[in-house]
Amino acid sequence: MPELMRAIAGRLREFVGNRRRAPRLPTRLVVVVSLHGAQSAARIPANLPTVAGHTRDVSATGLSVIVPGIRIGERYLTGADQLLRVTLKLPAGLIELRAAPVRYEQLAEDDPDTGYLIGLHIREITDRDRSLYTDYLRSLRKG
Repeated sequence: MPELMRAIAGRLREFVGNRRRAPRLPTRLVVVVSLHGAQSAARIPANLPTVAGHTRDVSATGLSVIVPGIRIGERYLTGADQLLRVTLKLPAGLIELRAAPVRYEQLAEDDPDTGYLIGLHIREITDRDRSLYTDYLRSLRKG
């Protein structure tokens, strides 16, 4: 039943309009996602369970990622009050941020991508990484 409600909400957005305040910019970047709090604040260590995917779009306040599954081990990436550690591979280098999932949906069979689309709201990012991310967003707007 929750899947049906998410699908209906997604379709409503198409007809009612997009209420997002920060415009989404389509781009495909490599992304690695892990559960925040599983280890220290260091960059993702080799032994930390992760799931790799890519972005569909990005904005100043969030991003959407496509991953093959929504679980790491027994824990859901989209669980209530979940915070995710997200590493993005920008042209200028790797950045890391913490993001909260705000929605997810399984992609349709006719979608060119497979897996799950997860909408993320950025909660924490260092000043250095925010600067790199903002520069990247500017470059997308120009192009």
